[in-house]
Amino acid sequence: MMLLTVSLLLLLVSPSLGAPLTGPRTRPRNKLLLISFDGFRWDYDRDVDTPNLDAMARDGVKAAYMTPPFLTITSPSHFTLLTGRYIENHGVIHNMWFNTTTQEKKQYYMAQFVDEYWDNGSLPIWITAQRQGLKAGSYHFPGTAATYQGERVQVSEVEPRFYDYSNETEWRMNIDTVVGTWLGEQGLDFVSLYFGEPDVTGHKYGPDSPERREMVKQVDRTVGYVRTAVQKHGLADRLNIIITADHGMTTVLRNGLVQEIILSQIPGFSFRDVQFHLLDYGPTGMMLPKEGMLDKVYNALKGGHPNLHVYKKEDMPGRLHYSKHPRILPLILICDPGYVLNGLLPVQYSKGEHGYDNSFMDMKPFFRAVGPDFHKNLVVGPFESVSLYPLMCHLLGITPQINDGSLDDTRQMLASTEDKGTSGDSRSVQSNVFTGLAAAAGFLVAVGTVVTVHSTCKRRKDRLKSKEDIFEDTKETSPQTSF
Repeated sequence: MMLLTVSLLLLLVSPSLGAPLTGPRTRPRNKLLLISFDGFRWDYDRDVDTPNLDAMARDGVKAAYMTPPFLTITSPSHFTLLTGRYIENHGVIHNMWFNTTTQEKKQYYMAQFVDEYWDNGSLPIWITAQRQGLKAGSYHFPGTAATYQGERVQVSEVEPRFYDYSNETEWRMNIDTVVGTWLGEQGLDFVSLYFGEPDVTGHKYGPDSPERREMVKQVDRTVGYVRTAVQKHGLADRLNIIITADHGMTTVLRNGLVQEIILSQIPGFSFRDVQFHLLDYGPTGMMLPKEGMLDKVYNALKGGHPNLHVYKKEDMPGRLHYSKHPRILPLILICDPGYVLNGLLPVQYSKGEHGYDNSFMDMKPFFRAVGPDFHKNLVVGPFESVSLYPLMCHLLGITPQINDGSLDDTRQMLASTEDKGTSGDSRSVQSNVFTGLAAAAGFLVAVGTVVTVHSTCKRRKDRLKSKEDIFEDTKETSPQTSF
C-alpha cells in the first residue's frame, strides 16, 4: 500500500506520465552578417523613400533607435559593436592614435594598423568566434587590420588608403565577395561588412541636405542588393542579417548664427601651459596640461564659453563611461550640439558633425535585423549598442567574453529564446528532471499495481484453500445424521 501511495504522489508532481527521457533540445546554428553604414542616423528613412529598408522591417525587426557609446565617433563606436564594451573599458578611445611624449598623432586610417592600440585586452567577436571553432571574416570594418593576442580575423579585406567610400559599383562588388564567396563558397559563419556612407556625405553637405537624402537612397538600393544576393546564393533560410551604424549626425551651426568656440581667445588660457592636446577634431577634445598646471588650465577653460563643458577626467558623468581608461587625458572638453571645438583658429568646415553626448537624439543610429532567428514585422524600443554583442554571440551559439551589454535588452527580437550549442539551459534541465520523475512514477505505478493484484489474489486463494481444508476435516470427524 505504501508503494502505491508514493507512486500516486509522484504522479501528482509530474505533468508528463511515462514520457521518454531525452537530451537537451538544441537549435541549428545559422550564419550572421553584420553590416554598418557609417553615420546613418535613426530617422534618415523619414524624409526619403526607402522601400528596401521598409521591406526588411516587415520581414524582420526594426528598433526605434540604438544608443551608441560616448565618444560618438567611428573607431571607438565600432569597437564597442565588436566587443560589447564601453569605450573606457576597451581602450580604443578615439579615431586617432597618439603619443603624448613624442607628440605623434596618426589619423583614422593609419591608426588602423597600430596593433597595440586595438589589442588592449578586449577581443572582438571575430577572434572569440574563431577560438570556438567558427570561421569569421571582415570587410573594411574598423579594427580589421589589427592583430589581437597574436591572432587576426581569418578572412579579411582592408580598404586602400585613399578609398572612395561612396562608389556604388564598388559596394556591389564587395557584397558579391562577402555573400557569394565568403559566406557561400568558403562557408564562413560570421562576417562584418562596413560602408563609409552616409557619413562622408553628411559631413560634407550636412544631414538636412538633398545630397544626404540621395545617399540614403543609395544605401537603400544596397540593402535591396544584399537581400537579393542572399536569395541568389541560397542563404536566406540560414543567414541572419543585422544592419546598423556607429552614430548619427547633426548640423554644425555657423555663418554668424553662433559664437564660435576658439580656445586661444578664452581669457586666462594659454597653450604654453599644455603639454599635449587633441583638438580641432569635431565637438570634443582632450588635454594633458604641463606638470602643476592642471588646475590653472581647468579654471581658465571652465566657464570660458557658454556652450563648452570642461571636465577633469575623474569628474566625467558616469553615464558616459568615459573616464577610467589610462589613455584618456586629464582634461576632457565637450561642446553642445551644433558647436565644434577649435584650438588656435577655426579650421573645421564640415556642415555636419558627430562626437556629441550620446544622449542627444541626433547621435542615435538606426537598426534593422532579418533572418530565421528573428521575429517578423516587429518594432522594438531603443537599446544600447553594447547589447548588440551578446545578441550576436547568442545567434552564433558562442560563449561571449566579458562585456557591458545584456541579452535581456534584445531577447524580445528573437523568434525563439532557446539556447544554441551543445548544452541546454536550466529550463531544459528542469524539464528532463520532471520527465525522469514521470517515467519513474509510471514504472512504480505499474509495479505497485502488479504487486497489489498478486497479493490480493494470493490472499483470496489462501482463504479459499483454508475453507476447503476445514470442510474436509469436518466431514471426517462428525457423525452422520439420519431422519
